[in-house]
Amino acid sequence: MFKDVKAKDFLTIPNLLSVLRIILIPPFMYFFLEKNYIMSAVLLVISGLSDAFDGFIARTFNQVTALGKMLDPIADKLTLIAIMVCITIFSPIVLPVMVILIIKDVVMLIGGSRLIKKGIAPPAAKWYGKVSTFLFYVSVCLIVFLKAAFNYESDILSVSLLSVVCLFMIFALIKYFLIYNSLIKKVKE
Repeated sequence: MFKDVKAKDFLTIPNLLSVLRIILIPPFMYFFLEKNYIMSAVLLVISGLSDAFDGFIARTFNQVTALGKMLDPIADKLTLIAIMVCITIFSPIVLPVMVILIIKDVVMLIGGSRLIKKGIAPPAAKWYGKVSTFLFYVSVCLIVFLKAAFNYESDILSVSLLSVVCLFMIFALIKYFLIYNSLIKKVKE
């Protein structure tokens, strides 16, 4: 799995941005659970922006690495899990939506690990994966912002926003599953 990772891969800007996203998770959770929603939102925005720029920088400056292909989705999933835990604590009514999102992510991680075991590099993130992550960040930031700035909580709004995110993530899962199947079929041929 790590045979394609080289020492120089660790010091690329995209990989450092992915590591930054992982480092931001504990302070994000701390501030969120301490109800310092402004600071937690700032950290989430920084995390989201670094996620948006790491892939762009990697492609633009030819810094795509095997390590980056592993770090980026790991940072995405860890951040997503941290946000889901915080939002579920914040608004327990969203738990069913979160369970669907967790199932989707576990399925994707299993599929990616099976590809790696077969010596196939998992595909790079596609537009639908990035859009679903973006929608997730926007929805969570909106939910937190309304609570922090206006002390406004609406379970209906939270479930509605996260349901849209969930539907788009399921769409992304189906699209990735089709890619996964075609890669597996090529290996069998």
